[in-house]
Parts: sequence; C-alpha cells; structure tokens
Amino acid sequence: MKNIKVNFNEIIGKIKPMHGVGQPPFIGMDFSMCDYLEKANIPYSRLHDVGGSFGRNVFVDIPNIFRDFSADPSLPESYDFAFTDELIKALVNRGIEPVFRLGVTIENYREIKPYRIDPPADYKKWAQICEGIIRHYTEGWAMGFEYDIKYWEIWNEPDNYDIPEKNQMWTGTAEDYYRLYEVASKHLKERFPHLKIGGYASCGFYAVTHSETKFGACSSRYMYFVDFFEGFLEYIKENDCPLDFFSWHSYSGVEENIIRAEFARRRLDEYGYKDTEHTLNEWNWRPDLKGTVKHAALTAAMMLGLHDTTLDSAMFYDARCGMGAYSGMFNCLTYEPFPAYYSFVAFGELYKAGSQVRVEGLPEGVYACAAKDEDGVLVIANTNDSPVEAGIEFSGAEAIKECRIIGEKGFEEYTLTDIIPANSVISIKFEIKRSGKCNG
Repeated sequence: MKNIKVNFNEIIGKIKPMHGVGQPPFIGMDFSMCDYLEKANIPYSRLHDVGGSFGRNVFVDIPNIFRDFSADPSLPESYDFAFTDELIKALVNRGIEPVFRLGVTIENYREIKPYRIDPPADYKKWAQICEGIIRHYTEGWAMGFEYDIKYWEIWNEPDNYDIPEKNQMWTGTAEDYYRLYEVASKHLKERFPHLKIGGYASCGFYAVTHSETKFGACSSRYMYFVDFFEGFLEYIKENDCPLDFFSWHSYSGVEENIIRAEFARRRLDEYGYKDTEHTLNEWNWRPDLKGTVKHAALTAAMMLGLHDTTLDSAMFYDARCGMGAYSGMFNCLTYEPFPAYYSFVAFGELYKAGSQVRVEGLPEGVYACAAKDEDGVLVIANTNDSPVEAGIEFSGAEAIKECRIIGEKGFEEYTLTDIIPANSVISIKFEIKRSGKCNG
C-alpha cells in the first residue's frame, strides 16, 4: 500500500487562485446566488458570455455599454453602464474580483447572420471606448466606481475557427486581431500602467500532445489555434506590445492540460514574455457528468492537479444557474448546488489557509494539495472508477480535527481509512502542532 505523506512543517509556496469561475450565477437581476461564490472564497469571476446571447443586450459587451459607435467616447452620456454596474457591484460587494472581457459574447448561430463579431470599424476609437469603461469602474468617471479590477482582457477566442465564415467570435483575419490587440493594448497600458492588460482567450492547444514534441495528429482547426498563437507572439514581439497576461482555454483532462500549460509557458518565455502571467480561464472536464459526484471529483482534480504547474490562475466555465451544457455548479430547477460546487468550497479552504505545504506519494489518478495557517487543510480527489489503497501520513500536525467527503447533497462526515473511495473528494482539517514535532 502506498501512503500519501503530508508535511505541515515544510512550506513550499502560496496557494494560487485556481478556483476562479466564469459567468457568475444570478436569476434575472437577483444576485443572491453569488453568496455561494463568497462562501467558497472564490477570488475571480470572468465576465464573458454573461446573461446569455448577446449579453442579454445589457451586460458587459462593448455594444451593450457603448450602443452607438458613432458617439463620442469622451462623453459620459455615450455609455450605458446601468445593468453592468449592478452585476459588478454584486460581485465586488462579496469580495469577488471581476475579470473584465473587453469584447462581445460568442454568436453560436453566426452562420445565419453575424451581428457583433466583426473587427471594430476604428481600432483606436474602440480602444478609447475601452478606456472609458475602465475609467468608470476604476477611477469613478461617469458617476462610476473606484474598484480594484486589475485584469482587462482584449476580446475572446478570435482564433475560434480557421475558416472565417464559421468563426463564432471574429469575422476578420488573424492579422486583423493582432492589429486590434496592438492598438488597444498600447493605448490602455499607456493610460493605465498599473493595470493588467492582456488576452486573447485562446481556444487552446489541443494539437499539443506531448511536452517534448509540438504537435500530434489533429484537425486543421486545432492546428490553427497553435498557428494563431505563434503568429500572435511574433507580431506583438515585433511591434513591442504589452502582454501582462495570456489567457487560454481547454476542455480536456488534467494530464493533457498540464502538457498544454508547459507549452504555453515555454513559448511565452521563448518570445521574451517571461513576466507574463498565464491563465486557463475556461475549463470544464466532462461537463456531461454535471450533477454527479464523479464530476465533483474531476473538478477538484483539475484545480489540485494544475496548481503545481506554471499557471498563475484558472477559471471554471461556468458558474451560471442555467440550462447550459457547461453550467456545472448549480441545478437550474432547484437552484441548489451540484456536488462540483463543494469542490470549489474545498479548494477555497486551501486558498484561505494560504501557505502550501509538501504532499508526496500520490497514487495514479489521485490528486492532492495541502496548506496551513492556524489549521492544516488537505484536499484529495480520486478520479479512478475504483477505490485506491492509500493511507495518510502527516507530520507537523497534532491530529485530524475533521474529515468530510463530497456526496450528492454536499459534504458528509467521513471516517478516514486506508481506502480512498472511487470518484471521491475528501477534505481533511488538521490541528497544527505549535511547537516541537508530531508524526501521525
């Protein structure tokens, strides 16, 4: 039998915010379900695809806030912040920082007619409109706010399809997007040097199948995602564009995403963007399993498994309470949390504890992370469809204070044994040794 060893005496870093979400949960204009995010210590909510198609014509999207592109972006009356104000207030008042996507919602039926996914008619003016939005939310302009919203993302998935007529996010060419990014990023970084300007929410690196080799057999569309990324890096380096963070997406499993995170980090570094953060700000492993304890195990495993990569953060797609295929945190009929929500609660306890400690000896398919402050916290996820024999050895702690497992209705008390149940998430709290050393 292989034991999992936890050493609360050895701090190895800080717990990173791997439990961010996209699309916060609200019904109509009732934001009370965002209380669930606060209770889970969720740090970020990315604002993309908010409210449904076309941002419900009122939320976040540039055409919803700046309705007449011929208007003057220097005038407050050119903007309609009303609904987006209410959304952002609801998040900030609960301690959740918005990650603001500057752009538009995906148009899934663009083959009928694309409405808002064309390149802006005037890139400089579009950047000035974005400036007005940032001023409103961070500098109090236009009867606005002075919120600490750091991340401003330029567009989403402009690489969505290699055939422009099928691209649901961008009707222009790759070069059109590179130019938009250059104009907007330079303008916004000059105006707001203290904020983080980045993009571009890449569709991801499905073509990258091994950490030492670049590509595997795949579709031309998947190859295009990588070619678009390479072209973007070449362009922004040649034109000296700022890139405070790079965002990308993936709907694959932990091990595949570990490889893709290595690839993204390596290419950023090779192009000289070593200080650029990178974030997986859309992910969801097996959304078809939503509402099950297995989905909770896969969800926890992703956060735990990606924590020790070079990623700086991650955000689950998505936290909406709706009937969408990816809405894996809440039941759209009862508004009650699905089991996967409690995976975020468990990781949130790690995040609150703050200081990561050493964990070793994980069996295949089992992921774990531990942290401490006044107490110690260990979260384990078994993604195997069968139980795994593994005991828990710990040092630097007096005793186990609490042990819970995620069931269909949330946390249940659990008696720890040398067997980790199949498809399970176990959260354990420890009483930390204040002096000397204790082995359990």
